[in-house]
Amino acid sequence: MEDSLKIEFEKLNKVLVGESSPTDFLQSLIEKFPNEVVFSTSFSYEDQVITHLIKDLNIEIFTLDTGRLFGQTYQTWTSTKAFFQKNIKAYYPDTDELKEFVTENGPDSFYQSVEKRMTCCNIRKLHPLRKALQGNKVWVTGLRSEHSANRQNVPQLEWDPDNKIIKFHPILHWTSEQVIAYVKKHHLPYNHLHKMGFVSIGCEPCTRAIKEGEDFRAGRWWWEEANKKECGLHIHQ
Repeated sequence: MEDSLKIEFEKLNKVLVGESSPTDFLQSLIEKFPNEVVFSTSFSYEDQVITHLIKDLNIEIFTLDTGRLFGQTYQTWTSTKAFFQKNIKAYYPDTDELKEFVTENGPDSFYQSVEKRMTCCNIRKLHPLRKALQGNKVWVTGLRSEHSANRQNVPQLEWDPDNKIIKFHPILHWTSEQVIAYVKKHHLPYNHLHKMGFVSIGCEPCTRAIKEGEDFRAGRWWWEEANKKECGLHIHQ
């Protein structure tokens, strides 16, 4: 199954990427893999743009509720569901796994070391993600090359060897200005933390507003070295 999907990936990579608009390419993916294309949203500016792009397409939307999100993120979730009139499937951490980790290490142990922070991310994000991607062939994301140095050389269509799935990043090369302009033009709901200096928004204890002159990812896990600031959802060698 994996080998045949990788072969399809190679064909798509040669024929479609760069030759179609994002929505045309998404439609081609749906036709190629009916009911096997999913989109993950965290209700960021980028994800609101993609939700609008796929609003009339047969693509399931899901989100990872870590249990530590901002209240404003939940508000954006509610307004997004109402605006688009689409269900957004929620995935949660395994209760027993999370209970064991928090009982042993405490609720905020992610501040103590990169290892404990990554374990927390694994439990709250990566393990639920695997459940969300199971049985699917294509994972659509809101990844942009401006997000971090690790993402500047990411191809628009890529093979994810960990999840054994094709990943497509429709707005990979959009600038922040283009994304915000699109949100405004279409009057899309958005997380109002963006207006308070929060650029990349994740779990509340691990996210802060950035200061003038800081890079996009400075507000995430700010107590760690810059080259370690990934949760594992989009790790690229």
